[in-house]
Amino acid sequence: MLRRKLLIPLTSLLLLLLLTASAGAGAAAASTGSPAGASAEAAAADYGAPGPYATAVEVGAVTTLYYPRDIATSNRRHPVIVWGNGTFAFPVVYRDLLLHWASQGFIVAAANTPQSNLGISMRAGIDLLTRRNADQGSPFYDRVDLEHIGASGHSQGGAAAIVVGSDPRIDTILPIQPGPLADIDDVHVPALLLAGQKDSIVFPFLVKAFYNDADHIPAIYGELRGADHLTVVGDPGPFAAPTTAWFKAHLMGDQTARAQFFGAGCGICTDSGTWSDVRRNALASQ
Repeated sequence: MLRRKLLIPLTSLLLLLLLTASAGAGAAAASTGSPAGASAEAAAADYGAPGPYATAVEVGAVTTLYYPRDIATSNRRHPVIVWGNGTFAFPVVYRDLLLHWASQGFIVAAANTPQSNLGISMRAGIDLLTRRNADQGSPFYDRVDLEHIGASGHSQGGAAAIVVGSDPRIDTILPIQPGPLADIDDVHVPALLLAGQKDSIVFPFLVKAFYNDADHIPAIYGELRGADHLTVVGDPGPFAAPTTAWFKAHLMGDQTARAQFFGAGCGICTDSGTWSDVRRNALASQ
């Protein structure tokens, strides 16, 4: 069993605090949506484009929720993504990415803690939505798909996504540039591990170490060309489409999205413009 005991340098991560104010204007009552007339089919075909759902944000003491604004009248149940922040960061820093997922039909339960590595607050987000789903007075009543839950996060929160991946309620994990303080041997669900080619805080080889150790689960390593450690902050840029496609494939059964990662025609495997390195282990290649 491989245990990683390295510490992440914090110097560049402190920049996240400086970005919080500009990224977070209006977070407590934010809403957005796709252009008028956009269809769910069109949004599904372009995973980097805004989805068909207008969105809303609810900031709580422990969890911030990003979700489809009209969820109370939705004709479906919406899958869940739990999110962990990087060191000293808060959900507002990643607001654009989390709202993007909400526009695609997901409920995002983002832990408010700036120290997410243990995953405690991420699990609390699942507990919160479980209660809301059972509460007849809640707009979330019977609209939460608790059978389909993914975990993601950035940096220290990426490590937390791996930690939370041992929870039996989790169906897949997507750590973004995960810090090293986690053990992927405890994870028993498919994993997409994302690195940045120019990341000088969580070097690609650290993410690759998780991938190499994940031979017991379907695992894919994707290294985004030109990305550094803060590329995902604010406008998520190249992270929006592949992360959305991964969760659509695993939490919504989207076969077009699945083809981006699996099968002989694996889309990301041939997209050298976006990816500097893509690896699939034996279980992911079957």
